[in-house]
Amino acid sequence: MSHYYINDNKLDHKIKKYEVEVNGIILNMYTDLGVFSKDYLDYGTRVLLETIKLDNKQETVIDMGCGYGPIGIYIAKVYPEKRVYLFDVNERAVEMALKNQEENAVNNTKISVSNLFDQVNVKADVILTNPPIRAGKQTVFRLYEEAYSNLNDGGILYVVIQKKQGAPSSVNHLSITFGNCEVIEKKKGYWILSARK
Repeated sequence: MSHYYINDNKLDHKIKKYEVEVNGIILNMYTDLGVFSKDYLDYGTRVLLETIKLDNKQETVIDMGCGYGPIGIYIAKVYPEKRVYLFDVNERAVEMALKNQEENAVNNTKISVSNLFDQVNVKADVILTNPPIRAGKQTVFRLYEEAYSNLNDGGILYVVIQKKQGAPSSVNHLSITFGNCEVIEKKKGYWILSARK
């Protein structure tokens, strides 16, 4: 069984493409086997993108666990003046994100392979994540802790997570790590959380 949060070089390729509209922005997305939500835009990702608004002071954005790139590429299209960094441990997903960056004509993105924040050498004003729940709570909580370290003072982490997949324990862990956590949206079992450094 292959998982989207690991590299599986034995997996066949089956590249496909879909079009999706979020807040009036059209995204064309290439996907492949072995990546998260390969057939359509994950509903949690949609709720996250429909909820967050960035301001002028937030110049640097990280999409952690970017998969094939819908979050980071959407942000890059809506906010062309911002610098958007996308990271994922899955090399195949990163390949698709690079293809999608080109397909959607964004040039304010930088896309790299990284196991959580291991290869990240930039501090962000905003970190966005649809965390890899199936990688386990330990990995998700490590992501939160490393996000805190990689945010500028006043920076915000936004998380989308299903209630049944541990949203309450994420609220608890973020409250401990950041000293605050707010549930800013709830829709069909998905919670959007924000925590400020």
